[in-house]
Amino acid sequence: MTLDPNLAFARRMDRADGLAHYRKRFVGAESELVYFDGNSLGRPPVSAVERVERFLREDWGGRLIRGWDESWLAMSGEIGDRIGRALIEAKAGQTIIGDSTTVLLYKLARAAVDAQLARDPARHEIVIDTDNFPTDRYIVDGIAREKGMRLRWIDVDTSSGVTPQQLAEAAGPETALVVVSHVAYRSAYLTDAPELTRIAHDAGALILWDLCHSAGSVEVKADAWGFDLAVGCTYKYLNGGPGSPAFAYVREDLQGVLTQPIQGWWGTKDMFAMGPSYEPVPDIRRFVSGTAPIVGMLAMEETLAMIEEAGMPALRAKSVALTSFAISLAEEWLAPLGVTLASPADAEERGGHVTLHHDSMREVTARLWQRDVIPDYRDPGGLRIGLSPLSTSFEEVHRGLAATREVLREVLTERAGLA
Repeated sequence: MTLDPNLAFARRMDRADGLAHYRKRFVGAESELVYFDGNSLGRPPVSAVERVERFLREDWGGRLIRGWDESWLAMSGEIGDRIGRALIEAKAGQTIIGDSTTVLLYKLARAAVDAQLARDPARHEIVIDTDNFPTDRYIVDGIAREKGMRLRWIDVDTSSGVTPQQLAEAAGPETALVVVSHVAYRSAYLTDAPELTRIAHDAGALILWDLCHSAGSVEVKADAWGFDLAVGCTYKYLNGGPGSPAFAYVREDLQGVLTQPIQGWWGTKDMFAMGPSYEPVPDIRRFVSGTAPIVGMLAMEETLAMIEEAGMPALRAKSVALTSFAISLAEEWLAPLGVTLASPADAEERGGHVTLHHDSMREVTARLWQRDVIPDYRDPGGLRIGLSPLSTSFEEVHRGLAATREVLREVLTERAGLA
């Protein structure tokens, strides 16, 4: 039997892959299950399972409350600095692990608009696009109502994202804050972050970057690109586990200027003084409110170590190769069935996932899950394939797209029979 040339290519790519050895470090990665949802929830590292169990028995169980003084109090900043160094190219003291993505987005966005309104009351607009992640849109909508501000919407194509021209037209003397996702959650459109940051600054605005779909899959240069603020989650490409805490980046010169709105004892100068009034610490820790979620930080450290070892350029190169292969298979196998690409074809404009459009994709996704092929679905008609460069193989992509072709054919045949 002649070997499928696409399968032969996938196996050659896996043999040549300098990151292939990381795959065996993830629970279940070498099973027959196809996991296309690493951009929503990453696989757990094997060492993370061992580490969490050891923590429960030895650190928590053995050291008890002494653990705070011995190491836990410093973990938010230490892991934040590792994320800054390995993932987003930010110097120490600007990144910290804190609350959920939603809470950190609220803190930074509210702090930004408060500062801007105090500086210039005419800056009463927040600019955001219509296809930004729902949480981002909901957060700024609530802040706008709290502060009597106005939202300026950028209407974007759901198969792409915010362009420099669109932002230049939207941002102006009334803009307080711009909120943009570096990689669009639906299409994987990779924005021109340095250019959009420049445009926002030229308009006198601050810019808040959502890095949830980029941290760990594409290169980010927060300091070099002039970021003001950024928030990213850790349960996708950082494999921190369900609900693992997010991270916040605040540029050094803004830390003493911005006042975060959720005042808690962990953000005070002397948290154990238990003083009568709130006096914030002048550094990045002022953006922390309550007790650090220590257990939720443990798993991501294992992936951080792998990223530090491999380097983001290598991860980005693997990510591009994986998504390009997926698009190639989709063009050959799925386009004849009516599937269209709902992500940028140009790798330089694409993040770490691919969205394929067909009106039947909701049903296709449900059937694939029953066959241990796990993509996710996003309206309208989008089957989204998230490919984590540390844990995904090229042969896995081949198996998953072959199953997608088979299931889509079944659905279309059944519908034709009912017509």
